[in-house]
Amino acid sequence: MDSEIKEEIPVHEEFILCCGVETQVLKCGPWTDLFNDQSANRPKLLIFVITGNPGFSAAYVPFVKALYSSVNKRFPVWVISHAGHALAPKDKKILTTSDDPNAQEVEDIYGLCGQVEHKLAFLRTHVPKEMKLVLIGHSIGCYISLQILKLAPELPIIRSLLLFPTIERMSESPNGRIATPLFCRFRYALYVSAYLLLKPWPEKIKSLMIRKYLQMMNLQTEFSLLNMLEPFCLVNAAYLASQEMMDVVKRDNETIKEHLSKLTFYYGTVDAWCPKEYYEDMKKDFPEGDIRLCPDPEI
Repeated sequence: MDSEIKEEIPVHEEFILCCGVETQVLKCGPWTDLFNDQSANRPKLLIFVITGNPGFSAAYVPFVKALYSSVNKRFPVWVISHAGHALAPKDKKILTTSDDPNAQEVEDIYGLCGQVEHKLAFLRTHVPKEMKLVLIGHSIGCYISLQILKLAPELPIIRSLLLFPTIERMSESPNGRIATPLFCRFRYALYVSAYLLLKPWPEKIKSLMIRKYLQMMNLQTEFSLLNMLEPFCLVNAAYLASQEMMDVVKRDNETIKEHLSKLTFYYGTVDAWCPKEYYEDMKKDFPEGDIRLCPDPEI
């Protein structure tokens, strides 16, 4: 199965300018331009994946390939990087579109609210209005998915799958108790350290370290993950994390209740960002909801 997914499923990489920021989009399947594709087999549905933090979309390639295969290659599966978490290689062309009023530069684009606006701008400018959508959020991508449902009722979202959802009490979680002082109090020390330690490294050394890391994690991707060791990207990831710790506190029960029929939640039995008690609280508050506890460890 793995070799079949690796060899037969096409994934197209694009770097676009979205809200004035370089953005990596990986498109699984043969459809790369949904606006100009007038063929009879143009899909009527797009599966749109919103990453966790860091938002390195290349790390999700095995997941989107498996997902594309699981829907019998009938629908495109796209995954988008977070704003500021991807820099295009020097030889890579950055595509631009004529921005509509919803896709202008966003204030605090690298922050949590800015990331929500970034995803909304992409959907409004790169996906036809009549195209049905399935949102798949991972970690903080689940928070962003809920915000999209709340802020853009005009989008034809028929389903939203929330994987290991960090949508409440992040600073109180086991990981959050460590991350909060690190990212909120010592963030600038992290910035300086990232630039001093990583900026001088040759690209070959960075590539070697990333290959070793991928081997340890048993991950494979044909796209570069050099952004994992790019100070600019890591600083933006840390900035986003600091806002997550401060702002993702109270669960948005109103939005969840309004869209409950479209939502499926997947919690992990071992997840230090949203522990099992968060799952139990969700089941208690929304007994009629599709809220599941996965037996496997967190992804």
